[in-house]
Amino acid sequence: MSDFNWICPHCERAVTISDERITNDRHTLWIENAAGRRSLVTTFIVCPNQECRRFTLTATLHESAHAPGGERLGKKLEEWNLIPTSKAKTFPTYIPQAILDDYREACFIRDLSPKASATLARRCLQGILRDFWKVKPGRLVDEIEQIKDKVDPLTWDAIQAVRHIGNIGAHMEKDINVIVDVDPDEAELLIGLVETLLREWYIAREERQKRMGAIVAAASAKAPKPSVP
Repeated sequence: MSDFNWICPHCERAVTISDERITNDRHTLWIENAAGRRSLVTTFIVCPNQECRRFTLTATLHESAHAPGGERLGKKLEEWNLIPTSKAKTFPTYIPQAILDDYREACFIRDLSPKASATLARRCLQGILRDFWKVKPGRLVDEIEQIKDKVDPLTWDAIQAVRHIGNIGAHMEKDINVIVDVDPDEAELLIGLVETLLREWYIAREERQKRMGAIVAAASAKAPKPSVP
């Protein structure tokens, strides 16, 4: 198998996976049944980043057919992320727990129930606006408008773009808990917006505070000491 680029879901580092970092196995249902012959393929990948070295485990279910020389895999029917159980990114604990909980659950059920995932992601977005920007509570669409002049144009364009996807924008004008009928790709875009805002606002603010604090500390250390009389 050829080497391929991969982003580890644990450490989020871009790495290259070679043969010694991936292993898979196949289990075939050869017993006659109503659905037909099936093969389950399980795959382990171990992150080569020495600071991580954690593994992922996925499983895929395929149509299958017996062929000379071995089983031939057909169309992929299902796919499951077993470890980790979702594609949720790891975010710092200084972000409010309620926001992180909604985000992680939205990621966990994205494929199982996109509309429930989108509802949680919208609630997460509202939580971010109220906590980070201290907006006046109301409809989500109105809360978003309150930050129009506070965020950079690129961020605003991204928010606007997601707002106008399918039914997401229309339901932002209603109660936050209204179920949105969206497909997995739309739910993924909404989750992607939440991830971007967590990085652009919370993490960027924290890193800026650390940099400025380091400058102040360094300057204080080099400041002339008062002379002793």
